Amino acid sequence: MDDIWIEKYRPKKLSDIAGQKAIIERLQAYVKTQHVPHMIFAGPAGTGKTTSALSLSKELYGDTWKNNFHELNASDERGIGIIRGKIKDFARTAPIGSHPFKIIFLDEADSLTIDAQAALRRTIERYTHICRFILSVNYSSKIIEPIQSRCSVFRFSPLTPDDVKRYMRKIAKNENLEITADGLETIIFVSQGDLRKAINVLQVGASISTTITAELLYETSATAKPRDVEALISTALKGDFMGARNKLYDLLIKYGLSGEDIIKQIHRSIFDLSIPDVSKIKLIEKTGEIEFRMTEGSNEHIQLETLLAQFALYGQNLK
Repeated sequence: MDDIWIEKYRPKKLSDIAGQKAIIERLQAYVKTQHVPHMIFAGPAGTGKTTSALSLSKELYGDTWKNNFHELNASDERGIGIIRGKIKDFARTAPIGSHPFKIIFLDEADSLTIDAQAALRRTIERYTHICRFILSVNYSSKIIEPIQSRCSVFRFSPLTPDDVKRYMRKIAKNENLEITADGLETIIFVSQGDLRKAINVLQVGASISTTITAELLYETSATAKPRDVEALISTALKGDFMGARNKLYDLLIKYGLSGEDIIKQIHRSIFDLSIPDVSKIKLIEKTGEIEFRMTEGSNEHIQLETLLAQFALYGQNLK
């Protein structure tokens, strides 16, 4: 179990990347024609943005890909200095071999400051003849318009449950693991389309047992069972505030969850309650307000108790 599975099972070719079929076909066409534009890879974490950039460069350059591909994480150095220093120095040097251009991959580029993005725009403009830029972002709207207009935007979507299941079965076969049906469903629930998180959850479970069950995954992934969270909400809506409060602290202690983890799971569980849609709207509104207070620095235990109190009061009106 010394290997980090995220790297061990990172696809080496574009055709091996899970999901994102339309995007992969476009990238394969670029490899075939040897024509690559500047690109923005936008989408949630764990959907294949970095892997796509690495696989593209490997198929373009072959054995010399490391000399013609430069990766930087923009969240480490966010200022204008990184653009004027490392990026500019690499961009203005000629590519190795017979290739017409090299590639600079900027991961988490949406964390660059506005001034740094303005300098990057000028660098992209000036060195297009020998360099291509790929920007990986969670939110493309955080990239200034002059850069967006110079790039082809690829929007990565969360992986479908079938894609995640297929990849988990592949890893389980290679690692001699047995994943139960409820274990697979739990991985899908926990990962929410994030394949990186799914692989991490599976590896943590595999470090304890070769049989991966739902019970094991909930214990090792710091995720409460959906039925426990639904029971917490239902108890509050019945007007039993102290009962709901006891269930809340059972969850916090049993699963080691933070207040932010709990509020996210409460939000997801509200949609599965057997109550009118108008009631769900009210509960979501109250949940959003409490989540905002927590992100602003309020005490999470007090805020969660406040949420349960509001649910209890609303439950009385619901009756």
